[in-house]
Amino acid sequence: MPGYGIATTGEGLLPWSWAQERLAASRNYWVVTLWPDGGLHSMPVWGAWDGEALWFTSGRRSRKARNVAGDPRCVVTTEDAGNPVVLEGRAAIVTDIDEIERVRALLNAKYDDSYPEGFLDPARNATIRVEPHRVFALRHDDFTGSPTRWVFDRD
Repeated sequence: MPGYGIATTGEGLLPWSWAQERLAASRNYWVVTLWPDGGLHSMPVWGAWDGEALWFTSGRRSRKARNVAGDPRCVVTTEDAGNPVVLEGRAAIVTDIDEIERVRALLNAKYDDSYPEGFLDPARNATIRVEPHRVFALRHDDFTGSPTRWVFDRD
């Protein structure tokens, strides 16, 4: 972050567990996808972090689901702007019923909800997995010492 006086020694960098805790705990996420013309589309969603990817669901015909189907590049952020985690990655619409049911169980547990079996029927709803490529995070109380970036090798 040029110009902000950010530390360059590596002291104060955040552990990956710090980012994962926030990815798991965030109640709401902002998802940014790309329109077919390259324009940006941002929407809030409920979601769940499973330790490897961020999952969310949407109507199959929603703009974000159609955008993901056309271009998997996306950004997902936690709702806390004071201690943000920003995940840049590639999204995929998952149609495997076992995976979809696992995500339904994750969402039901996280949001204390009771989406019934079959609620995420892939004919009507898109279950979307976002694998991180780059993740950026910082702590508000250590703005100049904590900015941390993780880069994941993905095919």
